[in-house]
Amino acid sequence: MNASADFPSHLAAPVVTERALCFACPPPQGAERLVGVLSLPAVPGPRGVLIVTGGPQYRAGSHRQFVLLARTLAARGVPVLRFDYRGMGDSEGAMRDYRAIGDDIDSALAQFFKSVPTLREVVLWGLCDGATAAACHAPRDDRIAGLILLNPWVRSNNGLARATLRHYYLPRLLEVAFWRKLAGGCVRLQASLASLRQTANALGQRSDEAAPAAMYAALRQFRGPVLLILAGADLGAREWDALLAGSRPWRRLCAHPQWQRASVPGANHTFASASWRAQVERLCGDWLATW
Repeated sequence: MNASADFPSHLAAPVVTERALCFACPPPQGAERLVGVLSLPAVPGPRGVLIVTGGPQYRAGSHRQFVLLARTLAARGVPVLRFDYRGMGDSEGAMRDYRAIGDDIDSALAQFFKSVPTLREVVLWGLCDGATAAACHAPRDDRIAGLILLNPWVRSNNGLARATLRHYYLPRLLEVAFWRKLAGGCVRLQASLASLRQTANALGQRSDEAAPAAMYAALRQFRGPVLLILAGADLGAREWDALLAGSRPWRRLCAHPQWQRASVPGANHTFASASWRAQVERLCGDWLATW
């Protein structure tokens, strides 16, 4: 099957070939089968991108984001593999979360290198907990040369509370429309106050820092370049900002010259509009071409 990214009609669109793949997990003789789609340029380059989906997602992505991204990058000479890990989409096995997909990523990498003989290194691309899974996996394989992380999942009770108070409740209190609704009896005041108290109380509670701690430990070991893309209107992205604001080690890590940060103003968590997706595609393609 041939697919083309969006190109002006007066220009010849680069040929992108797509192949369905089925491979074992865990390799080499796993009991369960994974399904993926490989997007191949006419002349594949030595660097590829493996898309690690977040849950609950499958290889197409929200709004077909992963399909469109794969075709766009392949049109720029970058082979891309997107796949369903076990329990999702068309892959076999029991459903699992991002902390238990290491074998799935290993299987996809093995198949990627087998299917593209010119491949020498891979960049892991992930959104939300897919980004966290990619980051945690990166130090395990020397063939992983870089990371593209979109709105990484770094949730903790305290982090969520800080981000919610700062980026939800405070802006609401400054909105004229909110006070009009309150005066008109259109706000469930008791329920809203109870929710606010619950959020504020979370600041003083012991917090589960497992996800941020595991990601930090992995990123400290990883020596490749990292592209961080944050959505301007996403609470998860604001949790990332809150994490950095409260942690000097995290700030030092992200200030490393190998890190590059970009923002898509106004975008929601899954970059739902065509304009937001196009910005992500451009950021990823341009970044991959710089090193």
